[in-house]
Amino acid sequence: MVLSVFKKKGEEEEEYVELQVEEEPEKKGRIKIVVENLSSFGDSDKIQERIREGKIVFIKIKELKEKDLGELKRAISRISKTCAAIGGDIAGVGEDWVIATPGFAMVERSSQSSIEKENI
Repeated sequence: MVLSVFKKKGEEEEEYVELQVEEEPEKKGRIKIVVENLSSFGDSDKIQERIREGKIVFIKIKELKEKDLGELKRAISRISKTCAAIGGDIAGVGEDWVIATPGFAMVERSSQSSIEKENI
């Protein structure tokens, strides 16, 4: 964007200077989505912090699922409690992914009956 500033030099003569003004990118209304890998129970701390910061988190659980199913359940339970405490949501996406959201977002789930109705 160019901003022009006029200055009077004489009674009939005008001079102007053009200034370059950079526009700031619009940051309002942008939601951050992060992808995290849950490879151990300790990774749940970082994921919980991201959710508390207001970020939507896609969590890859494949590595921990193959290594220790009990530890995976403990980590997901811990993340789930954080989501519930701040009014967020958590849901499985396929077999190897989980999505966790803060309070301003929710995961829309489609029921099996609505899917069956669409196919009829």
